[in-house]
Amino acid sequence: MPDRVPSLLILGTRGIPAAHGGFETFAERLALYLVRRGWRVSVYCQHEVERVETRVASRDWNGIELITVEVALRGPVATLAFDAFCAHDAAARRGVCLVLGYNGAVFLPYLRARGARILTNMDGIEWLRPKWSLPIRAFFYASEWIAAWSSHRLVADHPAIADHLARRRARRAIATIPYGGDPPSGRIGPPPLGLEADRYLVSIARIEPDNSILTLVAAFSRRPRGLRLVVLGTMNVDNPYHRAIEAAASDEVLFPGAIYEADCVQALRAHARAYLHGHTVGGTNPSLVEALWAGTAVIAHDNPFNRGTAGDGQFYFSDDETCAAAIDRVLADTQAVAAARLAARQRAERFRWDDVLAAYEEEVRHVGGYPAAPAHADRSAPPDMTPAGATAWTG
Repeated sequence: MPDRVPSLLILGTRGIPAAHGGFETFAERLALYLVRRGWRVSVYCQHEVERVETRVASRDWNGIELITVEVALRGPVATLAFDAFCAHDAAARRGVCLVLGYNGAVFLPYLRARGARILTNMDGIEWLRPKWSLPIRAFFYASEWIAAWSSHRLVADHPAIADHLARRRARRAIATIPYGGDPPSGRIGPPPLGLEADRYLVSIARIEPDNSILTLVAAFSRRPRGLRLVVLGTMNVDNPYHRAIEAAASDEVLFPGAIYEADCVQALRAHARAYLHGHTVGGTNPSLVEALWAGTAVIAHDNPFNRGTAGDGQFYFSDDETCAAAIDRVLADTQAVAAARLAARQRAERFRWDDVLAAYEEEVRHVGGYPAAPAHADRSAPPDMTPAGATAWTG
């Protein structure tokens, strides 16, 4: 029988308060949401140390139990060790295990054998990313299968991801719930970095081949534009791909590095002529959702993930030529940009955090055998993100 107080353990992130990425932000949002609704929530947090003093320790943060796991390692091996210790600890606790991503899937069979109930967000198709070597891609491919069959239920954040997972598990075992976002809060400040509103394009992404950064920079740099392209992300002179991007960039391209201040990034999105999104692999991308909430016109790589998120009201490209053409049109056609901005704001309504978190609560209750949640008075219907050729929303 399930506990009278519903309980959730969140595994697979570096921990909260969020400071690292989309999964951490989601974990923080969900944990705070469920605590307000009477849940007992624990979140595993990775702490890399020189020497382990206390392997596992707990403390309270806003009603959430933060379970800190010390690991005296660095890099990918530290993450695997962290996942192993989390699985071992979680196996001795009560509650549903929500696993974010499948990088540590090798430990899920142990967790399930110990009687844990497991719900796994399967993230993107990591083994398709060209940045990984063949052995690492093989590891991710195997991990995807292990997670798919070790979990009681799977979450896809996009219908195209659900279609992919349906090759591993029956559709009845898959829920489709997107990533969430919020309208910009408070007053948006002026553009940072000395930029002028509507006089620049912006890309916010890791500088990797599967994010098409070289294509975006080269297409923009074909001719003088009279405005700037701002490429956020860490550049490394020892990385051949990064050197190729710098070589292709005109004097109008600005590389400010990675910027983590939320107010600064929000202002960059809100005042941009357009947001450039070159991601080719993934599901519902958090940065793209934030651009929609900012009401920014979008130039995106044309694939089911991006079209399913941003909709048909934006600008799309598939190669260098179509990318250059999309940039040309955005810079020349103010009326088309205004229409895209309106479409972005309308599309963003499909990704409200309240709806996303309520859907997760329903899934966790189902997996844990908990009674149905009290009615959500403000809950709207789940969004329809279906791109051409994808299955309908079933979340």
